[in-house]
Amino acid sequence: METSITRAIAWAPLRSGQRRYALTLLLLPALVLGHLSLGAELSPAQLWSLLSVSSSNSFAAMEFELTVLPRMVMAVLVGAATGLSGSVLQQLTQNRLVSPMTLGASSGAWLGLICATLWFPLFAVRHGEWAALGGALASVGLVLMVAGRDGIAGLPVILAGMALNLLLGALAMAILLLNNQQTRGLFVWGAGDLGQIDWQWVAWLWPKLLVGLLLVALAPRALTLMQLGSAGAQARGMTLWPVIVALFLVSIWLTSVSITAVGLIGFIGLITPNMARLFGARTSRDELVYSALLGVMLLLVTDGLALLINRWVPQLIPSGATVALIGAPVLIWLSRRQLSAEDQRALALPSGAQRMTRRSWWLVLLAAAGVLMISLCLNRGADGWTLGWPSPLIWSLRWPRVLTAATAGCGLAVAGMLLQRLLRNPLASPDILGLTAGASLAVMLALMLFGSSLFWIVAPFAALVGSLVVLGGLLVLGRRHQYSPAIMVLVGISLAALSNTLVQLGLANGSGDALALLGWLSGSTYRVTAIQATWLSGGVVVLIGLSLLFQRALTLMSIGDSVAMSRGLDVPVMRVTLLLLVSLLCALVTSLLGPVAFLGLLAPHMAAMLGARCVRVQLLLSALLGAVLMLLSDWIGRTLIFPLQIPVGLVASVVCGSYFVYLLVRQRLA
Repeated sequence: METSITRAIAWAPLRSGQRRYALTLLLLPALVLGHLSLGAELSPAQLWSLLSVSSSNSFAAMEFELTVLPRMVMAVLVGAATGLSGSVLQQLTQNRLVSPMTLGASSGAWLGLICATLWFPLFAVRHGEWAALGGALASVGLVLMVAGRDGIAGLPVILAGMALNLLLGALAMAILLLNNQQTRGLFVWGAGDLGQIDWQWVAWLWPKLLVGLLLVALAPRALTLMQLGSAGAQARGMTLWPVIVALFLVSIWLTSVSITAVGLIGFIGLITPNMARLFGARTSRDELVYSALLGVMLLLVTDGLALLINRWVPQLIPSGATVALIGAPVLIWLSRRQLSAEDQRALALPSGAQRMTRRSWWLVLLAAAGVLMISLCLNRGADGWTLGWPSPLIWSLRWPRVLTAATAGCGLAVAGMLLQRLLRNPLASPDILGLTAGASLAVMLALMLFGSSLFWIVAPFAALVGSLVVLGGLLVLGRRHQYSPAIMVLVGISLAALSNTLVQLGLANGSGDALALLGWLSGSTYRVTAIQATWLSGGVVVLIGLSLLFQRALTLMSIGDSVAMSRGLDVPVMRVTLLLLVSLLCALVTSLLGPVAFLGLLAPHMAAMLGARCVRVQLLLSALLGAVLMLLSDWIGRTLIFPLQIPVGLVASVVCGSYFVYLLVRQRLA
């Protein structure tokens, strides 16, 4: 009796797996047929008639063979490769939120291929996959170096990947903006497009994906041993680091060649391994195979949705946009499901002085005064460099943008400092929380509704509404987990990823409205008037003054919720209040200036390194340093490539982001 029960239990998972694969393989042909029908804009009966011998020489049959069928095959190949890559990465790191997108591999591959296309076009045409692979490997290497071995399985690696995504995205946007005539077609590729005109890319891609078969055949044993931990795997005879490096290389290779062929297709590698486990995949090989199958099915569905939308919308809807429409909500659901209310794997504050000395204060004040005078008096014109007080006409044009840059830097720095204290994570920033992403989406919708003629009038109000809507979503989604730091950050990551994809969709049109949106998204002080600068400075001063009233609450909450509650602090109410204050600061700055990445991340770190450890001192010093960084970025953007100008948001993102990544790497190596 016991033997029969034992056998029944042993065979139950196998029977369940067989049913799962049988249902999947039955559903897959239906999805393929539906995708072909949508691509050809025919019913299944008409599609069968098209494939008959009598119509094989018609133009419709030729179009089907050269565009519709290759697109379907490309969706199958890319979906399988991306799902397999995501499964390998998640099993290696034992982190269900890891994927090529969240590790920074996708943005690294994108930047590498953009650089190769602009500066080495012949190499990009012949060997573009190697440029993408180099960018992806460099990005992933930096993320792993920043997160460290202990942070791979938790939130730090996701936050580090998001930080590097912001930096590489800013670099790519700066390159595209400075070369917009040569790179306009790359906007469509950046949004992810599976469209084909022949079999060339399919023939190029499929041999390079055969390495995935080696993964399925050879990787399961190593991945199974990895679940025992490094010590357990080595005790069973596995050479740990060569195996890990080899698996990482193969998975990043699959991602790189897929991006080279079709552009950025995010979320597939994140969703499919989690779905495979949800549907009953328990062994490593089962998860690898089923993730690849689910990747095929999911990309067929999302690309079919893009084809369906393109029937009703005159503008091109890339496949990456519809993938993000499904993937971002799934990431929110996964983050709420997989992470607890307290994530203890937080990164430490940067090392530095233990207190702020008088000498440090004087040095910062002198630096601020020097940067202010340079911004006002040192200029580059048609006659070269000039040093002197600006004329009345130049003064009337320059002081609003100088005041705007300084106050925007103060506001973003204080918002970043509040978030880092509130979430107890030094990688938190307004960008990661998603408030600037909400503003960007709202501004894009305003541009689509009102056109470029009213863009600069409607944009500030749209940005404010978008930021507040994102805040409402954060509060609703985070309430179940008591506004957990991990949940809030990952929801912000989801919204930022969705926003970036939809922005790429808007830019892919290449119209004048899209270029106006690109200018605003780059963060510029070009069109700021004196009245706007005055209102911005007044609002930032008031909100910073309000934030000083919460220094005791911030001190207690940065130690821990239990400590704050034991001192009589209503932690949920205070967290909501502080999040509202942060959102108002971000909305006020973003509505006028546009999104600026990394400044709110770097300025609080610099203040802490100088010795600002208590809340009041760090807040004031962060505001001062933010103003200095923003003024310096505005001056560089105004003079670097005269007579052209670079938007201050791009300069600040590149300068602050590069220095911030350098600080993180130096701290990790130390």
